[in-house]
Amino acid sequence: GKEITLLMQTLNTLSTPEEKLAALCKKYAELVSASPLVPGSGAGAGVPSWLPEGGGWVGLGGRRLRVPAVCALPVQEEGVQRAREEEEKRKEVTSHFQVTLNDIQLQMEQHNERNSKLRQENMELAERLKKLIEQYELREEHIEKVFKHKDLQQQLVDAKLQQAQEMLKEAEERHQREKDFLLKEAVESQRMCELMKQQETHLKQQLALYTEKFEEFQNTLSKSSEVFTTFKQEMEKMTKKIKKLEKETTMYRSRWESSNKALLEMAEEKTLQDKELEGLQVKIQRLEKLCRALQSERNDLNKKVQDLCA
Repeated sequence: GKEITLLMQTLNTLSTPEEKLAALCKKYAELVSASPLVPGSGAGAGVPSWLPEGGGWVGLGGRRLRVPAVCALPVQEEGVQRAREEEEKRKEVTSHFQVTLNDIQLQMEQHNERNSKLRQENMELAERLKKLIEQYELREEHIEKVFKHKDLQQQLVDAKLQQAQEMLKEAEERHQREKDFLLKEAVESQRMCELMKQQETHLKQQLALYTEKFEEFQNTLSKSSEVFTTFKQEMEKMTKKIKKLEKETTMYRSRWESSNKALLEMAEEKTLQDKELEGLQVKIQRLEKLCRALQSERNDLNKKVQDLCA
């Protein structure tokens, strides 16, 4: 009764099955030492059959535990009546000891089974984590390759854009120089054309004057043949000068028309270059959107892996 309760409280304070088994053996040895044996039972009477005589090893839950030699201490022969009374008490203690021992063995078996399951689960989790890490590394490697490829594409596009901008700038500068030159030529041609017109008008006036004089000269032809000859020479010179001025006027008009035509061609070329530049800018915007999408996907994958590792 009371001794069994105290024994159970003592066993509950112990943490390992080995300590509990040693405490039970010690308590049992104390009871055996304090109790006389029934006459004729021999030197080993009162010792359970599962305990080796003189101490030794005993199996429990797949383990071998050392049983103290005190469990097999020789008992002293005393009074028969007291031995019979104590025999019943010893049997009760032995029975409870066996039940407690079985409980300890069952707990050890359950503990071993639970440890095996935990080891198996840990191995499975480790394998899953290993596969997940491998998948993450492959994904990370693929993303790195994609980013490198996109970086190269971006560098190529930047180089082409810079080259196109430089070419456009150079073309604009050349166009501006040619435009300024052509405008200058056009102004000069216009000025020369106006000058030629003025000269033509002046020459026509002179021609009219000379015609009038020629008519007068015809009236006075009979007066002086020498004057007629001189006037004829002046008329020929004036005619040659007028033809020369007409050729120069035609040349300046042609140059002015060529300048206008070149100016229109340069304006068309600039329009085409502006369209090509707009196309390159659209491609750059698309590449930037793709890079931002890949960066967002990479951040999401990193967050998922961190959550799994946590």
